[in-house]
Amino acid sequence: MSRHHTSTKVVVIGGGYAGTLAANHLRMGADVDITLVNPRPEFVERVRLHQFVAGTGEATVDYGTLLGEGIQLVVDNAMRIDTAARTVRLASARALDYDYVIYAVGSTGAIPASVPGAAEFAFDIAEFEPAKRLRTRLEELPRDAPVTVVGGGLTGIETAAELAERGRRVTLVCGRALAPSFSAAGRRSIAKWLSRHGVAVLEAAVVSEVRTDAVVFADGAVRPSALTIWAGGFGVPELAAASGLRTDALGRLLTDETLTSVDDDRVVAAGDAAAPSDQPLRMSCYAAGPLGAQAANTVLSRIAGTDPAVITLAFSGACVSLGRHVGIRQLARKDDTAVNAYVGGRMGAVIKEVTCKFAVSRIRREARKPGSVFWVKGGPRPEQPASAARAVTSP
Repeated sequence: MSRHHTSTKVVVIGGGYAGTLAANHLRMGADVDITLVNPRPEFVERVRLHQFVAGTGEATVDYGTLLGEGIQLVVDNAMRIDTAARTVRLASARALDYDYVIYAVGSTGAIPASVPGAAEFAFDIAEFEPAKRLRTRLEELPRDAPVTVVGGGLTGIETAAELAERGRRVTLVCGRALAPSFSAAGRRSIAKWLSRHGVAVLEAAVVSEVRTDAVVFADGAVRPSALTIWAGGFGVPELAAASGLRTDALGRLLTDETLTSVDDDRVVAAGDAAAPSDQPLRMSCYAAGPLGAQAANTVLSRIAGTDPAVITLAFSGACVSLGRHVGIRQLARKDDTAVNAYVGGRMGAVIKEVTCKFAVSRIRREARKPGSVFWVKGGPRPEQPASAARAVTSP
C-alpha cells in the first residue's frame, strides 16, 4: 500500500531583505511549498530610500528578478497568524494554510505620539509609501525652503546629506550625539562634510513640537521648517502581538536562539522583527539577509526532524553615504562596537555602493543557487542550549 505524500507549506510574511532571502533559501529542501506574502508587488531597497526621496536614485526592484522558481508571491497584508488553525489571515479575507511561518515583517518608522504635531506634520522615510509622499512634497518646495531632519543616526545623516548636496537648506537635529554608533574620528569626518555643505547640525537639541512651518525645541526655541522629516528611530508592525504571540517592548517577536517563537515552534522569525533571547541584533540590512537564511535553516531542520542550530552572526561595521561621492565605512568588532578606524572619502562611497548592490545580488544568487549565501559568523550571543528543550514537531 503506497503512502500519500504532501508538501510542507511554508508561508513567509514580509518580502524585504530577510524574507526574500529566506524564501529562496527554503528551496534547498525537497517538497517545500513556499508562499511569500508582501503588501506591495515590488521589492523595496530601503537602504536607497534617501536617494529616492532626493531624486538621485530609485528604490524598487521587480520580484521577478529576485525570487526563485516555484515561489508564489501573494500581494496582500497579513492581519493575523492563527496558530491554532495554522492559517495566515490576510486583509483580502483570504486565509493561507501553513505548516511553518517565517515572520519577516521588518521594521517601520517611529514618529512619536508624545511629540505634538509630529504625527500630523512630519514625514517618515522608513518605508516606500511615506517616502513617495515625501518626494512629492519636496518637489513642490522652493529650493531654498528650510528643511529639518530629526534624527542623528545613519538614516538621518544620509537623508540630510543627500538633500544638502542637491542644494537644499537643511538642519539636522540629533537629540544626542551625531552618529553615536561611530568612532570619534568617524563622527568628526561626518560633521566636517555636513558643515562644508551647509547643514546646520544641532547635536543636543530635542524637538518638542512640530508645526506646519516650524519646529519647536525643548528649550522653547522655534526654528522655521517648511518640511520636517522624522528619522529618529524604528518601530515594528503589530502582527505578532495581534496574533497573541509574545513580543519585546518594541513589538519584536520573542524567540529562542534558533529564531523560533517562544510560544509556537512553527513560527520562526527573521530580520528586524525578531528578538532572539530578548536581545535583538541591530536593525540593519547587514543582519537581515543572514537571519533570513538562518530562519529558513531552522524550518528545514524541523521538517527533517533534526535540532536547528543557534544563530551566529558577527558584525564588521557600518556604512553611511554623504551624498553621491563621499562615504564612511566605520570598522567595528564582532559585537558591533566601533573601533578607531574608518575608510572615508571616495573609497568610502564606493564601499557603501558595493554593499548596497551586494544586498540585492546575494538574494538573486540565492534564487539561482539555494544555499550559496554566506556571512561572517561568530558574534557574541547569550550562552544557552541550542534548542531550549523544545519538542520537534513534524508537518
